[in-house]
Amino acid sequence: MNHKIAAPVPEAITQLQRQLEQFRSTRPARTKLPESFWQAAVELARQHGIYAVAHPLRLDYTRLKQRLSGMPSQSRKQNRPALVELIGDGTALPGCVIEFESPGGGKMRIQWKAAVPPDWTGLLRAWHETQG
Repeated sequence: MNHKIAAPVPEAITQLQRQLEQFRSTRPARTKLPESFWQAAVELARQHGIYAVAHPLRLDYTRLKQRLSGMPSQSRKQNRPALVELIGDGTALPGCVIEFESPGGGKMRIQWKAAVPPDWTGLLRAWHETQG
């Protein structure tokens, strides 16, 4: 027979497990977990690994992995600038480089070598439409 011996669960994970069990016992099934539980789970996953935290806490492995990887959450989206304004002194530049990055991770890099600036808003709008 092939028996695997489970590694002991660290005390910090056990404590959070008890808190989650208490929370779940007082709420209807499938109730959304408070952000404080997710934050605690992310910190533990940084120390012990995603599976080692997700499994005993009965958390969605993929969601925990996304949070650990720094996928944008609602609070982060609100802090991101919606507009970036470029201000110059009116003198012609020999060239410039500008980079756009979408919240989903898409990137665009433009290397412009003309004295006349491009239509940045048109470029950004066209690129944004392809990211949707």
